[in-house]
Amino acid sequence: MAPNDTPPSPDRIAGLLGRLDPAYAPTPLRSLPALAEKLGIAALWVKEEGARSLGSFKSLGGTYAGLRALARQAGVAPEALLDPATRPGGLPALLCASDGNHGLAVAAAARAAGAPCTVFLHSGVPQARAARITAMGAAITWIQGTYDDAVDAAVLAAGKGDGLLVADTALDPADPVVGDVMAGYGVIAAEIRQQASEPYPTHLYIQAGVGGLAAAMVAGLDGFLAAPAAMAVAEPAEAASVGAALAAGRVLRLPGALHSVAEMLSCGEASAPALALLQPRAPRAVAVPEARLAEAPRLLQEFGGPASTPSGATGFAGLLQDIAEGHHPGPQARVILVISERALA
Repeated sequence: MAPNDTPPSPDRIAGLLGRLDPAYAPTPLRSLPALAEKLGIAALWVKEEGARSLGSFKSLGGTYAGLRALARQAGVAPEALLDPATRPGGLPALLCASDGNHGLAVAAAARAAGAPCTVFLHSGVPQARAARITAMGAAITWIQGTYDDAVDAAVLAAGKGDGLLVADTALDPADPVVGDVMAGYGVIAAEIRQQASEPYPTHLYIQAGVGGLAAAMVAGLDGFLAAPAAMAVAEPAEAASVGAALAAGRVLRLPGALHSVAEMLSCGEASAPALALLQPRAPRAVAVPEARLAEAPRLLQEFGGPASTPSGATGFAGLLQDIAEGHHPGPQARVILVISERALA
């Protein structure tokens, strides 16, 4: 087995990324007792991924998967790409579609390895997010339509030989690159297992766009949560692709514009590799209306939580929605959330 084919462990992934930036160090797991009291639950913890390099959890998946894709192509270990003395010449471009954060993470991988990068962005991506990608050295190709249209364009470009596709979603459940992306996200679950202490969390509310983070967390915390070990996947009601896929037992593409204030989660088609991890664990899907998505980051910060966005706080919005709809997890519930990105300046 070649060095690049060794199954990744969270420690190895964290070690590789830590060579790029000290901000890949473990992020805080913070207790918010005042907010827990307001919600009528026993405890609430938030994993603060806005403190991660690049300001979001995406830096774990996209950057790691980008380095792995280049290393796989060159036949070297990913670590060899980080040193100009051992780096192969003539590396291909990395390609991806993004709502902003994944593209930034893939661009960081290309920059670290000295490779070119093109990110396909749909027309709804804010200019502030696009500017971060170009500042990382990547080129941008703008696509009219939705995130899913940008995904299609990136797949087409890779099929024409324009570069290596580093997607965070795929129709093939065994796609190795998407597997690497989710393995990167699995670092978060591994850190939670190390940081949490008894009494352990009983409930997980985790947000979903295409489902990669949700799958990594649901799989990574499987067997760790205390009873009743309840897991819920929260997503915008306007783009509830993971819930639709779980209900149908297969990936579906939702119609429509898919506009949401949780713009990073405006995805109309779930990832098949994510669905393969989610289905056997059967998390409950929570579709969150726009008003609740907008409320969540404000309430979170008001009670001492990190400043985030509706996308970053959608797991919390799912908890709020459950409580509003009469699905309160109970006074003994100990809930864990991932606040997946920091607020943009």
